Amino acid sequence: MKLVLVSGYSGSGKSVALKALEDAGYFAVDNLPVAMVSSLLTELRGVKQVAVAIDVRTGESVGSLPALVSRLQADNIDCRLLFIEASNEAITRRFSETRRPHPLAEQITGGVDACIAEERRLLSDVAEFGHRMDTSDVNANRLRAWIKDWLKLDRSHISITLQSFGFKHGIPIDADMVFDARFLPNPFYDPALRPLTGRDEAVIGFLQADAEVAKFTDDLAGFISRWLPSFIRDHRAAITIAIGCTGGQHRSVYIAESLAQRFRTSQQVLVRHRDLA
Repeated sequence: MKLVLVSGYSGSGKSVALKALEDAGYFAVDNLPVAMVSSLLTELRGVKQVAVAIDVRTGESVGSLPALVSRLQADNIDCRLLFIEASNEAITRRFSETRRPHPLAEQITGGVDACIAEERRLLSDVAEFGHRMDTSDVNANRLRAWIKDWLKLDRSHISITLQSFGFKHGIPIDADMVFDARFLPNPFYDPALRPLTGRDEAVIGFLQADAEVAKFTDDLAGFISRWLPSFIRDHRAAITIAIGCTGGQHRSVYIAESLAQRFRTSQQVLVRHRDLA
């Protein structure tokens, strides 16, 4: 059996994630208390792929989710945790648009902001334990694509996510490392390159011709190679490295793709371009 536990913040996209897993052939169960997971797995013996959503709707017990994952893995169950998150602003906007109350609204006074703060407290340990996906500026279709790519990885090894982004749209909250490429030459100021992206040959040629871009990319590759073993020793399942430029269209995209090419021969690599249209 392959087991995916889905957790995260209310309004972040957990329902979309669970549906994406169901579409991928997983038997999906929503809002299950932690204590009932073992019983569910017994009942579903023979089912090859199971996805279970566990969040604050189950109460304080959600805090024991990391211990459950460790116990299941110790029992040789192929289990991993997917944590969906988003910024306070994005979550507040989504609750306003849907006009649905936050699951903690009846327990917490002070409105949505207070509910979000309490939810972050309850899930702080869970967030650090899972593979995190920030959906603040991501639509449902892109989240489904990210999950589809993630499912292809060998879950017994650490995965590296290289994510480009634009600083003007905010820093990804799921990043373990953030690097700033805004000091590098910007293709945006060339009218012929402006409508292109860091995946287009003309932009690639422009950036490859600059010595600073090459040195910066080499330095990043060396830094990641030097410290990745420490993340592995810490039993991390995944690490997200974010590279930002102004708009997230040219420099950060090129560097993320360049680093991915270097590491794919020795590591599991996912590439995300958060702010590409």
